[in-house]
Amino acid sequence: MNAPRTVSFGILGAGMIAEYHRQAIEANAAFGARLAAVGHHDPARFAAVGAAFGAPCVSGDDLLAHPDVDVVCICTPSGQHKAQAIVAARHGKHVLVEKPMATRVADARAMIAACEGAGVHLGVVLQRRTDDLFRRMRAAVAAGDLGDLTLGLVTMPYHRPASYYDQADWRGTWAGDGGGVLMNQGIHLVDLLVWFMGDPIRTHAFAATLHRAIEVEDTLAATLEFGNGALATIAATTTALGSPHRLELYGTRGTIQVEGEQAHVWQLRDADAARVEPPPLGRATDAGAAGDPRGISPVGHIQIVRDFVAAVRDRRPPSIDGGEGLRSLAAIEAIYRAAGRIA
Repeated sequence: MNAPRTVSFGILGAGMIAEYHRQAIEANAAFGARLAAVGHHDPARFAAVGAAFGAPCVSGDDLLAHPDVDVVCICTPSGQHKAQAIVAARHGKHVLVEKPMATRVADARAMIAACEGAGVHLGVVLQRRTDDLFRRMRAAVAAGDLGDLTLGLVTMPYHRPASYYDQADWRGTWAGDGGGVLMNQGIHLVDLLVWFMGDPIRTHAFAATLHRAIEVEDTLAATLEFGNGALATIAATTTALGSPHRLELYGTRGTIQVEGEQAHVWQLRDADAARVEPPPLGRATDAGAAGDPRGISPVGHIQIVRDFVAAVRDRRPPSIDGGEGLRSLAAIEAIYRAAGRIA
């Protein structure tokens, strides 16, 4: 059996999330993934970063044009994603960008256009879509097991201390982060909500900065209306003690309630006729990412990288492409506009 063709990655950025990409590339070595280089803005740190990642460290500009790199993983502050993705595309590199793919819809569309124009793939790291639980939920909705969806609920009682925002001058800013609890922490759950219920057509929202010395919101509440008349609410904060998030779907024939990454209710009016097998039920045992941004599993990133390697090799779009990444960003931008936080 022939070994798979190597797909060489370059990671732009060397922070916490870049380490997840390193682990994901390493875990996919048998599928042909290889880390060729890492990009960093500070030459004084090249040696240390290279040693930590096990690959040569170069400047960001050099990484985007690196001859040995097929795919650039963009792991920099959100406000830098647009410019870096466009430059990578111009150099013929495929782009795998961390969430949010950009801080504004117009920037995301420019990224999509640049990658399409260059004939390269654009993938977005929204890794909760790879989880078996959420894939089953999506399948159950599509199969009609829940009947007509009427209500969705997202609750995020997260904790991020002042020291979290003090780590870097871009954190908690509109230019660097693009938003607060909803854009930075909540986008994964917003993404699942629109994946299950569709794109909202009307939005009402309130946002506040209550206890963190930041530009963006630390607390937000929103109501969304969907094309079929269904409604959803989102309540999120980084000022709580840190409890598992909740995601709930209610339909005319069924209910699914998720706490953390575990379903604890999967109730159907006619379970015998269900087309999707329910997952094992349980409850979250710790706060996970609600209390610590490092409280996420690397499994989702591993699946995202594996899919992207296959997309490059098979010349097909990645499962979560730029268009899919745009959906949650558009919903969040509409929420911020309804809350009066952006024009």
